[in-house]
Amino acid sequence: MLFRTILLCLIALLSACTFSQADEPLKRPSQLMARLSQYVETIPSEFDRISAGRARLLEDFAEQVADTIRRDEISRLNFICTHNSRRSHLSQVWAQTAARYFGIDKIETYSGGTEATACNVRTIAALRRAGFEVDPLTGGTNPHYRIRYSDQADPLQVFSKVYDDTQAGNPDKDFIAALCCGQADRECPVIEGATARIPLHYEDPKVADNTPAESEVYDKRCREIAVEMFYVMQLVAQRYRS
Repeated sequence: MLFRTILLCLIALLSACTFSQADEPLKRPSQLMARLSQYVETIPSEFDRISAGRARLLEDFAEQVADTIRRDEISRLNFICTHNSRRSHLSQVWAQTAARYFGIDKIETYSGGTEATACNVRTIAALRRAGFEVDPLTGGTNPHYRIRYSDQADPLQVFSKVYDDTQAGNPDKDFIAALCCGQADRECPVIEGATARIPLHYEDPKVADNTPAESEVYDKRCREIAVEMFYVMQLVAQRYRS
């Protein structure tokens, strides 16, 4: 009788462990485009490269997002830099992709600048190399692009705009402001409508424009932002569901 009781306990324990592993966010079906999925599957191996100080900042970001979702509200993330040309677009696209990967429905991502210019063609090229499907929608000095990351999700439309331009679809209230560069952070000591402010401050890949290292530097920044946005969204998935 004692042996049977112990055996049943062991079976129950093994079943619980199996469920826990299967329920681990990183092991869920990603629903991403095939080539992009291959790129994404290697991202978790780089989480341990995030410094302790940087991890604390990203964890604060994740807690702000999770807290909004726990209130059954949409968490609107507005990634802001000076020109809405490079880092803010990369952050918007990767954050939405990571949210989809972890099955977080109540997240909407946006991007904007303190001024509008154009989404840089080098940004688009880096996203394509990572596995996104990108189609130009318009030409001109500020072209619009459609970016597909999943067959089960609406594509993103990216172009340069001011961060609070509601006519371009951006929110002007009830959003988390993620500052992607120090200049934008300094130029906007107060961001009207923001419920929280996160100083991400990525290095501008523009420094490599028209040099032999151009693609390498853009890919490195793209990868850095991808890793951090996936780190954040994994934490969000764990926290709002707990």
